[in-house]
Amino acid sequence: MGEDATRQRPGGKRPEVQIQVRRILILTLVLNLTVAFAKAVFGFLAGSASMVADAVHSGFDSFSNVVGITALYFAGKPPDTGHPYGHGKIETLGTQVIGLMLLLTAAGIIYGGVQRLVEPVIPDITVVTVSVMFGTLIINIGVSTYERKKGLEYGSQILVADSRHTQSDVFVSLAVLGGFLAVRLGYPQADPIIALGIGLLIARMGFRVLYEAAEVLTDTMNIPCDPELIRTVVMETPGVTGYHEFRCRGKPDEILADIHVTVDPETPVFQAHEISAEVERRLKEAVPGLADVVVHIEPSDSSPSSRPSSKPFR
Repeated sequence: MGEDATRQRPGGKRPEVQIQVRRILILTLVLNLTVAFAKAVFGFLAGSASMVADAVHSGFDSFSNVVGITALYFAGKPPDTGHPYGHGKIETLGTQVIGLMLLLTAAGIIYGGVQRLVEPVIPDITVVTVSVMFGTLIINIGVSTYERKKGLEYGSQILVADSRHTQSDVFVSLAVLGGFLAVRLGYPQADPIIALGIGLLIARMGFRVLYEAAEVLTDTMNIPCDPELIRTVVMETPGVTGYHEFRCRGKPDEILADIHVTVDPETPVFQAHEISAEVERRLKEAVPGLADVVVHIEPSDSSPSSRPSSKPFR
């Protein structure tokens, strides 16, 4: 008997999830622009160069939101002849862009910190500048926390990455406030040292985002495919005598898999097809994020591994 495969062609996230993620990114974009505008206006009024510089960084955050919105738009396009598996990895490419932006942010902060070590600059401190920094800090903490929570809930890699980029603005604001405090306490030299520490922390975040995106692009099997769950679902399907070579790849919210299922050699072709369809249906219901699974049918005596393997993953 030849093999049979059933497939549901994946096209990325469910439309309703894409809409929710896009709305969150748009809301974050509006808030980032509001924060940047507030810092710029009060920075100019108070004559604070450090606050104006931080306003530029907040505006840079908005670009990461635009990258996310654009990547989601193209990732949500349905499969076509050139991309039969859909465009989901465009979201991962967008995530990489955000990772690179984090590294650029870190490089800018570290460069500025080194410059202030060589040529110390005492920041301007007023009640207005401190109040605005605290206000925008609270907003950014709320935004980054909300983005991360929803990103994990929807399994959105780009939303989690964007939350880290927003979090970088939190660290920059903390660095500015820490510099203010250091000056007040009579230790202006602590300001650039704080900036260097924050820069290294943001660089670490950037490398982490890039690493996680690379795992998806290289089909690393670091996704929630529980071996025991797979075993239970497949072996409880009527007509299945065994399975082997279960593999999966992709993102937590868009998993692609294939599996070899064995049936009795005397099973008619049409019945074997129904068994494969049932295995596919049950796996999609049981495994969160499973977008597509190819089920290969084989006669149970065609392979010495036709019985359930203790190591179903290869």
